[in-house]
Amino acid sequence: MTTSPAGPPADEREAAGAMPPEEAVLQQAESVLEQASPDEESQMEALDSDRRLLLVHAHPDDETIGNGATMARYVAEGVRVTLVTCTLGEEGEVLVPDLAHLAADQEDQLGQHRIGELATAMEALGVKDHRFLGGPGRYRDSGMMGLPTNDRPDAFWQADVDEAAGLLVEVIREVRPQVLVTYDENGGYGHPDHIQAHRVAMRAVELAGDPGFRRPARSEPWQVAKIYWNAVPESWMRNGLRRLREAGDVTFFEGLDPDADEIPLVTPDDQVTAAVVAQDHVDAKMAAMRAHATQITVDGPFFALSNNLGNEVWGVEFYRLVHGTPGTERDVDGRETDLFSGLD
Repeated sequence: MTTSPAGPPADEREAAGAMPPEEAVLQQAESVLEQASPDEESQMEALDSDRRLLLVHAHPDDETIGNGATMARYVAEGVRVTLVTCTLGEEGEVLVPDLAHLAADQEDQLGQHRIGELATAMEALGVKDHRFLGGPGRYRDSGMMGLPTNDRPDAFWQADVDEAAGLLVEVIREVRPQVLVTYDENGGYGHPDHIQAHRVAMRAVELAGDPGFRRPARSEPWQVAKIYWNAVPESWMRNGLRRLREAGDVTFFEGLDPDADEIPLVTPDDQVTAAVVAQDHVDAKMAAMRAHATQITVDGPFFALSNNLGNEVWGVEFYRLVHGTPGTERDVDGRETDLFSGLD
């Protein structure tokens, strides 16, 4: 809370003449803060940063895998980074034998455990503002496409898009991000929660800028200047798979043939418009991945082999600009190197 500097009592100041202008300004600011609601104070804190980034993800760990280095880089540069996660990831596979009892088909406590994993991961990346859409547990992990868990009434896949988007509008109008990052229309690989997160994020951006949409009641509209979808360039994936195949036994890549006519999980190169290089923050990203221990085996064969490729694997993250004007800061491939380029 802002306070006025020490000085003579008010009656002495009045006797001496008018209050100094700088003290009047401080007192006015203090009065505004004292009358502000907690939400308004949070918004004031958010606006202390002139660059603000919002990421919308489906489950804990998605953010670190796809955007961990980007998040760490922007935090280090003083950007206000906010993460909204839509579910607790209750249906995830448990990779730690000692924690297998947490799984959905046993004690069904994995979601609560992953809250702690996410908090630890965000600490590693330096992200202080991370939230669950509508609060922890409002929406449940839907599981992979086609499973019976998709049909649960509380599954995120079953959520009313406008209702869920309204919850995200509250965050957008509070934080006022210039840049928003989420999935493409297929959710990257067809997971129902990723697809739903895409739908909710895009609808929320639309509603947040609509003066006629009044949620919360006193909130002001906000236009997100740039929207990016996560992307994996096809050539980058193929080259990486080839180099991993040359480095050792990659039988765990069954179904990902670098020489196949079609390969899943990728974006055509000509649609990838941004490459964020954050190689100085690979250690933070790897620490965040280790924090998601029930979902990611960082010491497994994939990571052992991928480390042979160096920081280029984990320190560069790619995006597709789908809304807004691209900036002029480009790499040799013509891709933006800064998601905020063109906004300053």
